[in-house]
Amino acid sequence: LLEHLRISPPNRFLAQPIKLSALHVTPLHDGVRLRVIEAIDGSLLTRTFEADALIQAGNLVSDPSRDLLKMVVLSRYEPKAEPAIGFIRGFGLKEGAIASSVAHDSHNIIALGCDDASIMKAINIVIADRGGICALNSTQTHHLSLEVAGLMSMMHGETVAARYKQIDRFSKEVLGATLHAPFMTLSFMALLVIPELKLSDKGLFDGRDFSFVPLQI
Repeated sequence: LLEHLRISPPNRFLAQPIKLSALHVTPLHDGVRLRVIEAIDGSLLTRTFEADALIQAGNLVSDPSRDLLKMVVLSRYEPKAEPAIGFIRGFGLKEGAIASSVAHDSHNIIALGCDDASIMKAINIVIADRGGICALNSTQTHHLSLEVAGLMSMMHGETVAARYKQIDRFSKEVLGATLHAPFMTLSFMALLVIPELKLSDKGLFDGRDFSFVPLQI
């Protein structure tokens, strides 16, 4: 093995833990419909479609039975940023949430999940790690710190590979992710220049018209 040196890793990570209320989305009217991102396995492209919203206690929430999951992008560079919220189909999660600070090109925190509490917890773990990836449900939590700019680890490559493999397996075998590479796909869901629909820390962006669009229709 190459000599392993410890250094002070460069990392601008100013995001602060969020509260559950930050993920609350109030419906604009009865019978609201959502503009939804559709992830495509093995592709950076996405599709756009509309779906009826599931509303609980005045909040737009995930509906895993329809593979309709709330997705969040939170700026890592602003300590008091408000999360941008959208919905996505194609990941297949049946429980829990996943989150990552690998989110091209800005590498903000991106997360999705089956309920707000799980999404909040996954985001806050990534924040506590000052960057990383996380997958969890109500009984298990797996995470890998990426303390170098929120993108790389100071650990040996073999250790990082084993930890990533464990998290990837958990997201599929326990949480129910159906994508070949859920974290790789997640990392491109905030890359606005690739059509059709993506989510940045400023909101939903339609790459066909190159403009921001509202979540609720």
